[in-house]
Amino acid sequence: MDNHVVIKAEGLTKKFGDFTATDHISFEVHRGEIFGFLGANGAGKTTAMRMLCGLSRPSEGNAIVAGFDVKDHYEDVKRHIGYMSQKFSLYDDLTVEENLKLFGGIYGMPRKKVAEMITALLKDLGFESERKTMVRSLPLGWKQKLAFSLSIFHEPQIVFLDEPTGGVDPVTRRQFWELIYKAADRGITVFVTTHYMDEAEYCDRVSIMVDGKIRALDTPDNLKKQFGGESMYDVFYALARGAKRGD
Repeated sequence: MDNHVVIKAEGLTKKFGDFTATDHISFEVHRGEIFGFLGANGAGKTTAMRMLCGLSRPSEGNAIVAGFDVKDHYEDVKRHIGYMSQKFSLYDDLTVEENLKLFGGIYGMPRKKVAEMITALLKDLGFESERKTMVRSLPLGWKQKLAFSLSIFHEPQIVFLDEPTGGVDPVTRRQFWELIYKAADRGITVFVTTHYMDEAEYCDRVSIMVDGKIRALDTPDNLKKQFGGESMYDVFYALARGAKRGD
């Protein structure tokens, strides 16, 4: 596999009985790329992401993530990626600092490095005064930024973000994307699902799934030209109109 390719899926398929949730999808994602993975509810994108994260075994096909086969080396995959869901993964009954220390330990990071990174991270986020604050007391937008920072705390090659900006206001969403840009500038590949079409404009490339298949994959500008749309909303609706399944 090309050294610049950090995710490579070939015919990746997941079946649940007679139902094919993800249907022979193939694509590549490059190092440092912000890759948008779009689709309506029921399109199969969450199922695909779970396979790529080593959380679900493919029924057919294969994928290499961070240099590891998701079928046979899923534990290695999990160690080399970060993950953030819409529900986040913070412990409300711990302080900001305690959450960071806990995740540093889970990732097997040396204590000295954890301490150094906590200081640098809190300064970068402007959270120095919140070091001892219980996470449950933080505003939603602050929790979101902290959860993202935790997902890349161990400096993974790839971070998977599953609907990470749900439920927050547009200003906070934009601030969150600034963190994504910084991560990509450091060489971290960002694989993000979102149902906000304006966020698709921020991605280097976008794939759009319909009924378990990838129906389009290109840069936002090229997709808009291809489908004659002024925005990614137009592209998405042109494809999603023919969907046969949903909620």
